[in-house]
Amino acid sequence: MQDVPAWLSSIVWADYRLAVLFTVILPLALLIWATVQQVEALQRLLLIYWRVSSLLAITLYLLIGVLPIGFFSGWLARILIPIGLWYWADLNEEIRDSPSSSLKLALVSWRWAVSVYCAIGVIGQIPVLRCATLASQQILGDAACRVWLDPPFLFREYLHSGVRPFVLGFFGIVGLVIYVLYLGYFVFFRLGKRKRSAMEN
Repeated sequence: MQDVPAWLSSIVWADYRLAVLFTVILPLALLIWATVQQVEALQRLLLIYWRVSSLLAITLYLLIGVLPIGFFSGWLARILIPIGLWYWADLNEEIRDSPSSSLKLALVSWRWAVSVYCAIGVIGQIPVLRCATLASQQILGDAACRVWLDPPFLFREYLHSGVRPFVLGFFGIVGLVIYVLYLGYFVFFRLGKRKRSAMEN
């Protein structure tokens, strides 16, 4: 395997750090804040976000198992997250018409920031999608693909050091199947009835 360029490794680690900040820490803090202040519209939006963004967690386990589909699911998650945040007309209207507050400013700022982050990621990771077409052994032997596995491997060392990668990859596959089934059910059976209303979603 060829050596990984220093700039590529830096980009990968920066991307994962930004992902932790924008897709985990900030939305979790906002959900707690919205729950404490009992702002229903923001709670509903953030719960929808967590359902959609769970694909990122699934992707992490797929990549730990060196499963090629993990490269595609991670890319797809960056498309679905902004859709989940902006699609709901009733929530957009409630947020827009709600009184100005620190919570509203923080939510709106984060929603724009994570959407821009995801958009940049969708474009920037297009070349990485080729890794989804390779076999696991080919991914490990390809420097440009292998470097994207380093952060998931470090995550495994910290939280699942006694568990074999293929076991975690299996859980990733199970999670992906459940996610796809739920998404398919939602799109084909519920979305048409509710249109752009987030009520009871």
